[in-house]
Amino acid sequence: GEVYWGVFVRIKKQSMPLRLEIKKKLSARSDRVKCVDLHPTEPWVLSALYSGNVFVWDTETSSLIKSWEICELPVRTCKFIARRSQFICASDDMRLRIYNYNTMEKIKDVEAHADYIRFVEIHPAMPYVLSSSDDMSMKLWNWEQNWDCTATFEGHAHYVMMCKFNPKDTNTFASASLDRTIKVWGLGAQQPHFSLEGHERGVNCLDYYPGGDKPYLLSGADDKTVKIWDYQTKACIQTLEGHSNNVCSVLFHPRLPVLISASEDGTVRIWHAMTYRAETTLNYGLERAWSIAAAKESNGLAIGYDEGTILIKLGQDAPVASLDSHTGKLVWAHNNDIQSASLKGVATNSADGEKLNLGIKDMGSCEIFPQTVHHNCNGRFLVVCGDGEYIIYTSQALRNKAFGQALDFAWSAVGTGDFAIRESTARIKIFKNFKEHLSIKAPISSSEGLFGGACIALKGPDCICFFDWNEGAFLCKIDVAPSVIYWNETQELLVLVCDEQAFVLKYQKDLVNGCIAEKSVSPESGVPGAFEPAHEIPDNITKGQWVGDCFIFSNSAGRLNYFVGGNTMTLCHLDQQGVGPLFMLGYLPKEDRVYLMDRSRSVFSYRALLAVLQYQTAVVRRDFDTANTILPAIPESEHSSVARFLETQGYKDVALQVSRDPDHKFDLALDLGKLDEATKLLDAAFNLDGDTTESIIKWKRLGDLALANCDLGLAERCASNANDLAGLLMLYAASGNRSGVSALASLAISHGKFNVAFVSFFILGEIEKCFELLLNTNRIPEAALLSRTYLPSEISRAVTLWREDLRKVSERAAASLADPTEYPNLFPDLNWALKVEEVFKRNRGKVVPATEYPTAKDDLDLDLVALIKEKHASQARRDNEQVSHDPCASTERTALGARADGGPRDQNPQDSPSGDVVNTGQEIPVSMNVDDEANAILQSDFGNDDDDW
Repeated sequence: GEVYWGVFVRIKKQSMPLRLEIKKKLSARSDRVKCVDLHPTEPWVLSALYSGNVFVWDTETSSLIKSWEICELPVRTCKFIARRSQFICASDDMRLRIYNYNTMEKIKDVEAHADYIRFVEIHPAMPYVLSSSDDMSMKLWNWEQNWDCTATFEGHAHYVMMCKFNPKDTNTFASASLDRTIKVWGLGAQQPHFSLEGHERGVNCLDYYPGGDKPYLLSGADDKTVKIWDYQTKACIQTLEGHSNNVCSVLFHPRLPVLISASEDGTVRIWHAMTYRAETTLNYGLERAWSIAAAKESNGLAIGYDEGTILIKLGQDAPVASLDSHTGKLVWAHNNDIQSASLKGVATNSADGEKLNLGIKDMGSCEIFPQTVHHNCNGRFLVVCGDGEYIIYTSQALRNKAFGQALDFAWSAVGTGDFAIRESTARIKIFKNFKEHLSIKAPISSSEGLFGGACIALKGPDCICFFDWNEGAFLCKIDVAPSVIYWNETQELLVLVCDEQAFVLKYQKDLVNGCIAEKSVSPESGVPGAFEPAHEIPDNITKGQWVGDCFIFSNSAGRLNYFVGGNTMTLCHLDQQGVGPLFMLGYLPKEDRVYLMDRSRSVFSYRALLAVLQYQTAVVRRDFDTANTILPAIPESEHSSVARFLETQGYKDVALQVSRDPDHKFDLALDLGKLDEATKLLDAAFNLDGDTTESIIKWKRLGDLALANCDLGLAERCASNANDLAGLLMLYAASGNRSGVSALASLAISHGKFNVAFVSFFILGEIEKCFELLLNTNRIPEAALLSRTYLPSEISRAVTLWREDLRKVSERAAASLADPTEYPNLFPDLNWALKVEEVFKRNRGKVVPATEYPTAKDDLDLDLVALIKEKHASQARRDNEQVSHDPCASTERTALGARADGGPRDQNPQDSPSGDVVNTGQEIPVSMNVDDEANAILQSDFGNDDDDW
C-alpha cells in the first residue's frame, strides 16, 4: 500500500505548482553589472561593474555602503572570501586584485592571464582561487603562498567563461567554454577527466547540484537552453527551453528545490528542480540579466542587470521546524530530509544565547519539498506541507497516516485527528479523526489562507472569517487580514498578528456553544459578541506562543518580549551578530526556556521562568490567592522584574514589598508618599555608596516631596545631604531661621557658591559682608554700585579700587569715574545717605514679626533720605518757634551754633552738619543725636520699635 501511495504522490506533483513567495528586497540602479555575489553572513551584495567599479550594497537599508574604483576597464567578476574578510575581482587589464572589505585596503595585485578574465571561483575549504580566461586557460592561486599560481589547466579551444568546484568532491571542478563543451577536471591533473557535449553553441555558465544525493551539473549556453547533466553517466537528462536569447548564468538554489537561469532576454526563470517545470518568470525591466548568485544559508537571490542590481527573497527565510511543547521534541526539514532532536534537559547548564549541542536523529525523507511543518495539539502527529500537498506522519517514526492536496492545512486545538484543509479559494473541508466530516463554502469571493485552533479561521483579502469545528457554522467576520493566529490553551484568548501590529481578542466560548446548541446562529451575521477586543500590541511580531495568559513573542527588532495584562515587557535582546537572525521555535514550560533556531538550523535558548509567567497570569486574572502561593517559588533575582510588572498593573504597595531593587523601591516609596521608607532607603544607599550624583538627585526628589508635605525638617536634611544650597536658602528664608541663613552664608563661601552667600548676607542685613564678598571675587563695579545704594561710606574705597582695575584696560575710562571726595557736587544728599546708613546699622538687629506684615510691607517703599530731611525740617521749625517765644533759648542756640574750636560761626543755616549744602531751607538742630533721630523716625512712621531695619 505504501508503494502505491508514494507513486500517487509523485503523479500528483506534476499538476501542483510550487507555492513560492517572491519579495523584492533591493533595487539599486547603476551601470552595467557583470557579476554579483552574496556574503554568507552579512546582508551584503557585491557587484562588479562594466565601468570599472565594485560596489557593496546593504540589502536591509537598500544603501550603497562601500565602493572601489578598480580600474578604467570593465570588472567582469568578483567574489567574497568571507573567511579572510576580503573580496577578489578581475578586470579586463588581465589582473586579479584582492581587497579587505573592512579596511578597504588593497591586499594584492596580480598579473594573472594573457587575456580577459571571465570568472573567479573560491574553493570551499582550501586556500585556493580558480580563475578562467579568454586565453583558454584556468589557473589555480594559493593565498597562503602569497597568491602564487600553483597550477595551470589548458584544454579548451575557445574562451573559458566559467569554472565551478564540485561541492560533493572539492578536488574536482568543471569549466564551461565557448567551444561548446563542459569539461571536468581534477586539481591534481593537467588534463580534463572528461567532456560533456550537447549544446549547439558556446557554453556560458554552469553550476553543481549542492546536495550529495544527485550527481547533477547545470549549464546554460548561447543556444538559449539550459541543460541538466548527470556527470557520472555523462548524459544530458533534461533540456529546459524558454529563453529567447543567450543564457548567461545558472544555478541550483542551495536551499530550495528550484534551479534558476538568467538570460540576455532580460528575464530570470525559476524552474522546479524535480519536475523541471517552469514555475515563474521574472522581468524587472533592467535590460539584459548577466549574473545571479545565492547564499547557502539564505533564501536571497541577487541578480545583476544592465541597469543595476536586484535582490529578491524566495520563500520564507525562517527554517522549516516545529517544536512540540508537550514532549519537547523538535522536528525540522533540511531540504527533503526530516530530522529531529529532543530538547529535554539540553539547556540545563547553558547560558542565554549559547548554542545547544543536540542529538540529531534522521527520521527519513519526504516525498514533497517541505515548506511548513506542524505538530498537532498533543504532539502525536506531524504534518508536512509543500507543493500544494500535505502529508500527515506519526511524529515518532515518520509513518504515513494521511495525505492529500490542499492550498492550506490547519490542525484543531482539541481533536487528535481533527484538521481542516483549504481545498480551493472557495471551499474548506473539515476532517474528524482523519476522516472527512463536512465541507464549507467560503462566504468570501476569494480566500487566501487558513488557520486552526479553537475555531477555523479563513483569511480573505481584507478580512478573517471564523467557523465552528463541529457544525461548520459561521461565527464572525473581522475586518483585518492577519498573517497568523495564536490561541491560548484555555481557548479564551487569541492574537491576530498583522504586519505592524497585533490584536488580542477574547473568545466567548460559552456564548458560541449556547447559540450553536440552540441553533440560533445567523448564517449572515454569525454570533454577535463571539469575539471581543481586549488589547492591541504595537509591534511587528515574527513568532509567538501563549503561556497561560502571557504571550511570548519575538519581533523584527531582535527582541524576545512577552505581553500580559496590556503591557509588553522585554525578556532579552537576541544576540544576532554572529549567527544572523534567530527564529523563535517555542517555549517549554518544564525547561523554563524559550528556544530559537538560526538559518543554519542551530538551536539557542533563553531563560523565561514559568513561575513568573504564572504569577503574572494570576495577577492579571486578579486571582491574588494563587499569586501569593506562586510568589515563594520565584527566585529573588526575579523579584524586581515581578515588581515592575505589579507597578504597571497599579499594585504599587505590593510592588514595594516584592522589589529587591533599591532604586525601584525608592521610586515606589516616592510615588506612594512614604517619606520614612524613602529616607531609610536613601540612608542605606548613602552609607554604602557615599555622596554620588545619583544620590544627590534622589535627595532632591525626596526633599521636594517633603516640602510638598510640609515636613520642613526632612526637607532641610534632604537639601543639606544634596548640597542644595539654594534650597536651604529658600527654606531658611521662608521659615525665618536667621542662624540657619548665617551658617549657610559661610557654607556657601566654602563651596564657592558666592551668589547664595551674597543673598544670605543681604537677607541678614550684613551689607558690609556683601560689599567685601564682591571685592574678594573681583566684582568691583558691582561693589561700587552696591555701595552707592546701600553703603555710601564705602563709595570712595570702591571707586579707588575700580579705577585701579580699569586702568589695566583704559586710562581714559578710569579717569571718568567720580569720587565723592573729589566731586561732591555729583553726589547730592550724600551726607543724608550716610546718616541713613548709620541709622540702619544701629537698628538692623530688630525683628519684625510675621503678624506685622500687612502694615510693615509698605515700609519697603519709603524714601529714607527724604524722610530724614523732612524730620529735620519739622524739628527746625519747632525749634524756631520756641526761640521766638523764649529769648534765653535763642541766646543759648546762638552760642551752641558757634564752631567747636571757639571761632566765629560762619555756617550757613541751610548747610548740613557736615558742611554739605542741603535744600531743606532750615537749620539742623544740633541737640538731636543719632539715637534721637532713629527713635523719632521709628515712632512716627515705622509703627513700633520692633520694626525691621
